[in-house]
Amino acid sequence: MEVLDNYIKSAPNSQNALDIFKGEWASMFPGNASLAAGVVPLFEDGRVAWAIEQFNGVQGKHILEFGPLEAGHTYMLEKHGAASITAIEANSRAYLKCLIVKEVMELQKAHFLYGDCVEYLRTSTKKFDVCLASGILYHMANPVELISLIAKASDQVFIWTHYYDGDIIHSQPHLSPKFPAQVGTEYEGFNYTAYRQEYQVALNYAGFCGGSSAFSHWLSREDILSCLKYFGLTEIQVNFEQLDHINGPCFALVAMRP
Repeated sequence: MEVLDNYIKSAPNSQNALDIFKGEWASMFPGNASLAAGVVPLFEDGRVAWAIEQFNGVQGKHILEFGPLEAGHTYMLEKHGAASITAIEANSRAYLKCLIVKEVMELQKAHFLYGDCVEYLRTSTKKFDVCLASGILYHMANPVELISLIAKASDQVFIWTHYYDGDIIHSQPHLSPKFPAQVGTEYEGFNYTAYRQEYQVALNYAGFCGGSSAFSHWLSREDILSCLKYFGLTEIQVNFEQLDHINGPCFALVAMRP
């Protein structure tokens, strides 16, 4: 690739910006945007719409979002009246895509930070009205630490995540080899089982949107719910559970402190 290949000669337009990452987008842009990108409707995500309802809206609220990916959920939060959204993304390509979306969709309340969310939480004392952690828990090396830190940062949390179910995982030939080991462990007095998950060939994909290591640890459904309660988020509602998801069983939840 030559340096001049980085230039474009057509008049400026939003599609030009999206095409910087052509073929890597996951998200489908809102219907009125007329933009070609991905196929997943993350800008009109029913899971986030449901969470916003459980929070009695986000109008005027300050929100912390982890793993915004392509800013689809960020866009929804702003459209529902959030006062501010602090969105932290550790994947450099995803971060740059978020900045493109910020310009293309004219987001005014969102501030995107490039870095690791766990490191952010370890040093931050700021409290937020709501925390969103969609598609991130199962990418963590220590998911229990993330839950414990989230519980300190906010009293209202939305999580969408995959979870470990041995019967389901090991009945699927494409999933079973990714889970080579498990270990009983503990964090701040909470005892749980960590199931090692390896990304394997997915690491070769330019649009990879997993964690920052070659592996992560999954939790069981029971341990996720118990962990939230252990760290004080005891009012829990579950929705959008899918046992036959191609990448493993998953669910959405809203957890609140009484």
